[in-house]
Amino acid sequence: MAVRYTDPRLVMLLDSATAEVDFSKRRRAEYSYDASNYRLGPAAVACPRSTAEVVELVKVCHDAQASLTVRGGGTSMAGNAVGEGLVIDVSRHMHAIRSIDPSSKTAVVEPGVALGELAKAVEAATGGNLTFAPDPSSKSRATVGGSIANDACGNHSVRYGRMSDHVVALDLVLADGTQVTATRTGLQATHPDDAAAATRAEQIACELRALASGNLANFRLELGRIPRQVSGYHLSHLLPENGFDVARSLAGSEGTCAVVVAATVRLVDVPPSALLLILGYENIVDAARDVPAILEFAPAAVEGIDELIVDTMRARRGVDTVSELPSGHAWLYVDLDGGDIDSVAEQARNLLERLGQQGRVLDGREVRDPAARARLWRVREDGAGLSSRLELPDGAGNVSSWPGWEDSAVAPEKLADYLVDFRALLSRFDLIGVMYGHFGAGCMHIRITFDQRSPEGRSVMAEFLGAAAKLVVEHGGTLSGEHGDGRARSALLGTMYSPQMMGAFARFKQIFDPTGVLNPGIIVEAPAVTQDLALDGVPSLQWRTSFALHEVGESAGANDFAEAVQRCIGVGRCRSRSGGVMCPSYRATGDEKDSTRGRARVLQEMVRGSRTTREGWQSQEVREALDLCLSCKACSTDSPTGVDMATYKSEFFDHYYTGRRRPMAHYSLGWLPTWLKITSRISPIVNAALSTPLKSVMLRMGGLTTERELPPFAPRKKLRRAVGTTHGPAGDIVLLVDTFTKGFRPEVAGAAKRVIEDAGHRADVRTELCCGLTWISTGQLPHARKQLAATAEVLDDRSDRPIVVTEPSCAAALKKDLPELVDSDAARRVSARIRSFAEQVTAQTEKGWRPRHAVPAEVTVQTHCHEYAVFGAQTQQRALHAAGVETVREATGCCGVAGNFGFERNHFATSMQVAEQALGPALDASQDATILADGFSCHMQVRQLTEPTPNASQHLAQILDPQPQGEAHR
Repeated sequence: MAVRYTDPRLVMLLDSATAEVDFSKRRRAEYSYDASNYRLGPAAVACPRSTAEVVELVKVCHDAQASLTVRGGGTSMAGNAVGEGLVIDVSRHMHAIRSIDPSSKTAVVEPGVALGELAKAVEAATGGNLTFAPDPSSKSRATVGGSIANDACGNHSVRYGRMSDHVVALDLVLADGTQVTATRTGLQATHPDDAAAATRAEQIACELRALASGNLANFRLELGRIPRQVSGYHLSHLLPENGFDVARSLAGSEGTCAVVVAATVRLVDVPPSALLLILGYENIVDAARDVPAILEFAPAAVEGIDELIVDTMRARRGVDTVSELPSGHAWLYVDLDGGDIDSVAEQARNLLERLGQQGRVLDGREVRDPAARARLWRVREDGAGLSSRLELPDGAGNVSSWPGWEDSAVAPEKLADYLVDFRALLSRFDLIGVMYGHFGAGCMHIRITFDQRSPEGRSVMAEFLGAAAKLVVEHGGTLSGEHGDGRARSALLGTMYSPQMMGAFARFKQIFDPTGVLNPGIIVEAPAVTQDLALDGVPSLQWRTSFALHEVGESAGANDFAEAVQRCIGVGRCRSRSGGVMCPSYRATGDEKDSTRGRARVLQEMVRGSRTTREGWQSQEVREALDLCLSCKACSTDSPTGVDMATYKSEFFDHYYTGRRRPMAHYSLGWLPTWLKITSRISPIVNAALSTPLKSVMLRMGGLTTERELPPFAPRKKLRRAVGTTHGPAGDIVLLVDTFTKGFRPEVAGAAKRVIEDAGHRADVRTELCCGLTWISTGQLPHARKQLAATAEVLDDRSDRPIVVTEPSCAAALKKDLPELVDSDAARRVSARIRSFAEQVTAQTEKGWRPRHAVPAEVTVQTHCHEYAVFGAQTQQRALHAAGVETVREATGCCGVAGNFGFERNHFATSMQVAEQALGPALDASQDATILADGFSCHMQVRQLTEPTPNASQHLAQILDPQPQGEAHR
């Protein structure tokens, strides 16, 4: 068996490899974790581009006897995607879809392609007639290779089974670098002229047949007893009656036998019609008791969640996110499909009638609209992340929950009884377990409030897992029903299987990997379940922060920063390439370093490994990891665990640059409000200078890019003309004109004032205040706090007058950053009164106001990331529809400028890559539509993308302005 390896020979051999190999501390930190409880620091990380490079890397590890772990999306909850030798990431480059064949209903793909991307490609290539079926909640980032390794399933496994049911053939690299292909009937050389590989394939096949013939009774009696029996190796596929299916026997082997470099997978038909039936129950056990009756109606999916997830979703993302659920404390999602919607609807009615007769269902709701179905499914799909920090009922605070017993399964008809006993087991150990999962397949995902930081807590965890293993076996179930055994459960397999079967597992591993270099410690020869826990040994240091990083309702503590960065549990939603906004830099580079998760892991290593906090705050590795973070704040809402990397970056920069010279952009852009006070007095001179060759010199001196056009600086008198006289304290609305609007778009302030007053309000216009955003984004927090405190004192007039802010990022800073940086009642009162301009428009329309002039029939909107994160993803759309706009097309994604980021010289290229993710295509698709960009950053990016005809975007206030544009600008 390969041992923990730090031999310099491995470094020397890998250093000469042609593949991309990284030995840096930062890179190794990023790959020390997956989505499990475990942490193992690798010696190096490689991102191969081809099978040839994989072969080379495998041979190096074989020669050096160093362990090798292959991973895809790194979303494993069982700890089977971390290792101490070389970690190979196939998701970075090996994600090609080589072919899609509708006639044979197969596709050939590389292992790094995400499941969701494969499904989209198949549907596009077949006109929506075929798809790739496995759809775990992590499908937007979980890869084909990783899903084969764990034998993943997904929400629709009731209909389509496990990943192993869709494997046709696997191209493999064995532990010594030999290339073979496993099929449904045996094993052969990948390349027919490779005589050595043919001999090795024949030898392995012979040994596998001998293994099967010597264990016929054991394989038939102990394996394949229930639909979700994933634990151990799937050796029943080697039985004669199963055709000696080597390909399927390797599904679920967790990377311990061979490296998958390509897979031929089966495709399935897409039903013409479908609907979602949501059922509400009093509790999770009642829901489980109805599953057998539901299965009689041949559903495509039967998924369940309990109220702890719903309560957490409601608290973290707002009431609207769960408002479509029927009444109850536990819910089942039942997907029904068929040839036409009428027959499917009749099936739903019959099912509801049947369940009503059984007397357990409280309420049922039929959902046909695809958008509504997607919203509801997101509650279920974000379960793993949401359940990691649970909101307890009745305002009792929140607790952290963890995997470990994440994935047990029983036969569906035994699920209710199993849950009754399991809940009793939780009570016996004084633990809370949040339950969700694939009820139709009897598979439960259960995250539990283990205390992994203390010896006592780890002892309880180990004892509980042992008892849970015995319990599920008593119910005829399996330790793992989807995610594999990994480090979480491999040591418990002896509870489930006989010694003879455990011996067969060891022999199977040995046949493929005689020297034990492939993912050692998984399934066989496993360490204790509490070994290598990530939270074991994290020092308790006093991380002084400017931001209050504790949860609402909690008191501040010395470890708030450490606990905040540890909110990331690795589910990897930030690695999705579509849906939501997070994470724009990862979508641009495809590098784990530039994902929210990668940054969080480096920060976790910082708080874990520093002997002093000063040493940690000075970490160059963290500085590198944060470099391409746009501070868009999308992760604070898109991340199921609420990771706010923009805030962590600001905090880190504040400490990192203490006593250091900052980048020039931190002075030129970070102090922009101060410079604008000067330019407003001499704007003609500055604008004239910027039209000469002196412009490039000035920009370079300020650390700014010369490739981006700058807007003209506005004179003070233009703002005075725009807003006219102010009403002062008599106004019932405070209109805060921010720095960006004052300095570059004062006409927006005039339009905003007129829109507010057209609805019968009087606006108290404040033009002298600042939210401190530029100091926050560059990590100059003492000045930001001073600025915010002064602003709060002025705005805190003890009234409840709404404070409307024209610039979304400034509104977000006053809403969220103000109370986190300034600990005062004034700050909290002001924060509660802040509205974005779009929110104000919605509030006016709810009271009957309508725009005086016709609005555009179609608008393409670039929602500002900070507005998306702080005020809600639908804020702009809601305002536009309320104002009468019929068609709203949204560029869902960061514009790429993100405050100072897109103006900085070394970030311009990334900024433009980000712009092409959503904004660029949206502009290309809607050239005749009105472009809405309330954020100044977004406005500037639209200008950049629409050259040579800039100024294509408008603010919402300008679209709704009751005064014609020409007259307004006189």
